[in-house]
Amino acid sequence: MLRRLRENGPIILVPLAWTFVTAVHLDLASEHALFVAHLVMAVIIVVFTALSWSAMDRGVLLAWRRVLLAGLVVTLAGGVGFLVPAVATPLFAVSLAGWMLIPAAGLAYTSQHVAEAPRRYLLGAVLSVLGLLVYASASLAGSDTGVLAAGLSLVNIGQTIGIATAVFQY
Repeated sequence: MLRRLRENGPIILVPLAWTFVTAVHLDLASEHALFVAHLVMAVIIVVFTALSWSAMDRGVLLAWRRVLLAGLVVTLAGGVGFLVPAVATPLFAVSLAGWMLIPAAGLAYTSQHVAEAPRRYLLGAVLSVLGLLVYASASLAGSDTGVLAAGLSLVNIGQTIGIATAVFQY
């Protein structure tokens, strides 16, 4: 059962995480809940990576092990942002942008190294980067939360396409 959870869990966790971040932006969930989510996510990443370490030792899976390790760092940075208000803004930015770009890099890499559905992985990467650009532009321009949510939704869709392709192809 643990193996099935490791193999299929990400198809639920990835869109759930982005949906939750979007809900916080729309004031549908609290920032405290987001702090708790950071802690839970860090634990999930550590456990998943530890249990999958030997299976992720080469090729595309090695790239995804690196995505998880970098993701752990940016997740912890976001968690520290909740505890140290003086550096919260830059740490939140690092965490959010990191989770937009690091998986995008993994998806782009995967698109270049698989025979099955490489365009889906590339589409996932492109949508993630596009989502970051929409989000960052809206944030810098002081746009309303609807535009920020649109950027987050693009990331959500892109990364969900990537993880769904991986789960269903392999």
